[in-house]
Amino acid sequence: GPAAQTPAGLAAIARLYDSFLHVVASEASGIDSIAAMKGKRVSVGSAGSSTESIADRMLAAAGLNPMSDVTRDNLGVSESAGALADGKIDAFFWIGGLPTAAVKDLASAGQTKLRFIGTATEMSVLKTRYPNLYQDSAMPAGTYAGQDADVPGLGVANVLLVPGEADDALVTDILSCIFGNLDAIHAVHPEAETLSLAGAYVETSVPWHPAAIAFYAGRTPAP
Repeated sequence: GPAAQTPAGLAAIARLYDSFLHVVASEASGIDSIAAMKGKRVSVGSAGSSTESIADRMLAAAGLNPMSDVTRDNLGVSESAGALADGKIDAFFWIGGLPTAAVKDLASAGQTKLRFIGTATEMSVLKTRYPNLYQDSAMPAGTYAGQDADVPGLGVANVLLVPGEADDALVTDILSCIFGNLDAIHAVHPEAETLSLAGAYVETSVPWHPAAIAFYAGRTPAP
């Protein structure tokens, strides 16, 4: 079950926002699916990053060997965007909030025609292989320049965690601070605009801290 994937002794106090798996290809590469990456040069994210682990699982879900079926580059998102613009790679993976600045700049520059690859097919495989870790998500049309349709794909919840034995008063203070200042938080980043009480208290693979359950009780329905 999901508890086995949870680091021992942690408790959730709020789900903040979902990261979306960006799969960005140059139109010139001809890539229109994960499977079509076979034989191409692809940045799978920084070595050891969550992007790399999800990219490898995605490639495997599409029936590819992540180690031998693509030429791998381990680049962060800014380097990946630069390499795609320079024609050094055909595609890249990036897991991050919407919009991500490096991808936004790449799309807005317009020098490289981009294709955002949907991953709904692979998601159905991943949900069976890794229950409760990933959820169906979508990048809304217009998130990036030239992206005129929703892109279905993979979302990962970003959850605020505390030690399981964290003091009840501390947890209550943190949540009161967040939800008592939502207007200020919403102004910080487009992704922060989606933060809400209802969205913060939903099922995750990590158990809820008792003080968080008490905080949300009566404020929003239980997940």
